[in-house]
Amino acid sequence: MKEMSKNSTTGAMSRHRNGGGNPLGPNSEIARKLKQYYDELVSDQVPDRFAQLLSQLEKAEPAEKKD
Repeated sequence: MKEMSKNSTTGAMSRHRNGGGNPLGPNSEIARKLKQYYDELVSDQVPDRFAQLLSQLEKAEPAEKKD
């Protein structure tokens, strides 16, 4: 029984490495859209107000560590 599951796992990994087969199956479209959304979100610029707040936070942190 273990031999059968090992072979099916090995086959799935080799198909993935060789570019054949789809390891996500029916979820591949969801994964593709999530990756696209994430890539767009990461590439967006940080608004100026957030950048200012982050800068203020970075300046305040060293002062707190000295206490």
